[in-house]
Amino acid sequence: MRFDWEDGFEIAVKNENGAVCIKANREGLVSLARLCIALAKETNGSHIHLDAYNSLEEGSDELILELKEEKRENGKKELP
Repeated sequence: MRFDWEDGFEIAVKNENGAVCIKANREGLVSLARLCIALAKETNGSHIHLDAYNSLEEGSDELILELKEEKRENGKKELP
């Protein structure tokens, strides 16, 4: 999977009182949007780990984005 980050992106993730808070500048939000689009094109179960050592601001909590398995309306699971 190819990541296409905007120059100057800044993204921070914190758990604040039980809620996940993502704070990002414009470049960070565009980068996250592109990341989600790229992930949506992958196979079920594909995931991305982001943390302070990988793309997030220092002191950020880990963020995992995962493509969950889709189900058809009749209850049968979608095949990749």
